[in-house]
Amino acid sequence: MLRVESILKAMPEFAYVFNKHNELVLWNKNLESLLGYSPDELYRKNVYDFMEKSVKDINTEVISKLFRDKEEQSLEQNILTKSGKKIPVIDTANYVLIDGEEYMVGMAIDISKLRETEEKLRLVITELQDLKDKLQSENIYLRKEIESRHGFEKIIGDSEPLMHSLFRVEQVAETDTTVLLEGETGTGKELFAHAIHKRSKRKDKPFVKVNCASLPASLIESELFGHEKGAFTGAIQKQIGRFELADQGTIFLDEIGELPFDLQAKLLHVLQSGEFERIGNPKTVKVDVRVIAATNRNLENQIRKKRFRKDLYYRLNVYPITIAPLRDRISDIPLLAEHFVKQFNRQMDKNIKKIPVKTIKQLQKYSWPGNIRELENIIERTVIISHGSSLSVDPILEPRFEETDKLLPLAEYERRYIIKVLEKTYWRVEGPEGAARILDMHPETLRSRMRKLEIKRPVS
Repeated sequence: MLRVESILKAMPEFAYVFNKHNELVLWNKNLESLLGYSPDELYRKNVYDFMEKSVKDINTEVISKLFRDKEEQSLEQNILTKSGKKIPVIDTANYVLIDGEEYMVGMAIDISKLRETEEKLRLVITELQDLKDKLQSENIYLRKEIESRHGFEKIIGDSEPLMHSLFRVEQVAETDTTVLLEGETGTGKELFAHAIHKRSKRKDKPFVKVNCASLPASLIESELFGHEKGAFTGAIQKQIGRFELADQGTIFLDEIGELPFDLQAKLLHVLQSGEFERIGNPKTVKVDVRVIAATNRNLENQIRKKRFRKDLYYRLNVYPITIAPLRDRISDIPLLAEHFVKQFNRQMDKNIKKIPVKTIKQLQKYSWPGNIRELENIIERTVIISHGSSLSVDPILEPRFEETDKLLPLAEYERRYIIKVLEKTYWRVEGPEGAARILDMHPETLRSRMRKLEIKRPVS
């Protein structure tokens, strides 16, 4: 035992010897200094006096295993000093047989500094994560002025469908070719018409808009071509029509599918000859006007139903541009949301500074039957009721009429379902949790269907 005592004294760690009855019989000065007890207080003190009650069962199991298996045991735990202070240590003990008596001989290494270093590192990691979250929380005033990278200042976004439409705009803008803008309500067809005009040779001339759906059928002809004083009841003075006002410039015929059938022939004549007559005056008026028409209807279906002239359709459909719905441009939603928040901040003197990531994700999950106009309305409503600096959108419910009234081609249903499954699988095609497994398809078959249905993963 004297030899063991000499070894303990020479050890730089906190060394100890406990007998089979868990009593402390030998120790070195390091342990004595650490625990704060006098030699008399330490002698034959029970091992459990230095342990927290919550780990007594664990220590009992470890000690029993040591004496049973006679193998080294190691445990990371706190030991208690006389003052009650907890010291984190790595405790390693071995079985030793001395003069026929069984002992537990071990040492403890103080890891307080290691724990402090780990805590500092954890705090640094937490601070870095907080900073990352802050940078990703769409702080709209730390970003540069929101403008589309494509140079179309009022058309917000950079998704692939949008970029394709703008490429088509660039191609046709400088010509005098008639353009037909096709797209659902709220997709921004008027902005595209303005963009074409501003990039044309007529940009310094008038841009005149006519909404064919908002005018009574009895007044559309007068609005388009004008009338003379007394030409009909209520015509108390001469009126210049929109085509005359747009001379040398551009006329934008919005919702052309709503134009009464009997006026379509007259419009066709104007498009072909550039001539028309005011109501009440047989004199021919000649104009030089570039025509941009827009519709949210399928004009080919309207032709089959005898509601739209085939010859007028061919005259308008010289250069069609399809504007994608917002549900196909979900990567543009963060930019659009920021744009509208900034706009309504100015209008309402609000101070919303950020759009949380979870809000953006919520907006991207909605189908947006009303497209960008609906997004603008929801952002406006949310800004009105917001009182803090963060935008939080209430759950958006799908309109019931979208579920019951709107019938879509089978391919469109398939397209939407595949997109929904891909979104659920985070656009993973293969593997046990991939979309192909859920859809019961071979991965290459799914990729082929995606190409055919023009399904592409959104750019994040």
